[in-house]
Amino acid sequence: MITVKAFEDNFIHLGEYEAGKAWVVDPGEYEAVMDVLKSRSLELTTVLVTHHHWDHVGGVLKLKEHTGCEVIGPEASLVKGLDRIVRDGECVAIGSARFEVMATPGHTRTSVCYCGTEGHGEQVALTGDTLFIGGCGRLLEGSGAQMYESLMRLARLPDETLVCCGHDYTVENLEFALTIEPDNVHVREQLRLARQSPLCHSTIGQEKLSNVFLRAGSVQEFARRRKLKDVF
Repeated sequence: MITVKAFEDNFIHLGEYEAGKAWVVDPGEYEAVMDVLKSRSLELTTVLVTHHHWDHVGGVLKLKEHTGCEVIGPEASLVKGLDRIVRDGECVAIGSARFEVMATPGHTRTSVCYCGTEGHGEQVALTGDTLFIGGCGRLLEGSGAQMYESLMRLARLPDETLVCCGHDYTVENLEFALTIEPDNVHVREQLRLARQSPLCHSTIGQEKLSNVFLRAGSVQEFARRRKLKDVF
């Protein structure tokens, strides 16, 4: 798995699923992805889109124009260049990579995550702006109840599943977490690591220990924490 930094805090994740062939999720910036493809002599065959925000789809059309890649996502009217519309429960096969589409509304009305094997057998969840390391997305189009259910669905994935999210908000997320659970040693350790060097990935198991949004015991408690984070 290759993680590309874009803009100030975006993560773009790219997987080489067969020798010389790759997929990418949420390529908000064209140049950053092309630089990696050229430096590693990779052919981009597939773009996966989790939601329609510009910082996740800004590079899609140019990548499609220059590579002929297939573009897959949840909402054709909001993502230009989409070749295949996917819905909850569908399977996306990219060579040896296999992803199940998981509808995760909350951040946007049509947000999805892609959960499965990235091409070499490792279990991953490409979570876009639904689940972050230590946090979750803002409720821009959906409700607290929708986001809470989306997070609970992700929490039911195997603990070893690698979490690949769309932004590096980790330090701020974990600093906020300490205002909710000041004695949580897992939060403190994650924060120590994140302050030393950006964390590009987490796991579902780790998030269940240190993510206060996954750890909220009810929709009401989740909504309370989300409102507090909005003004943190």
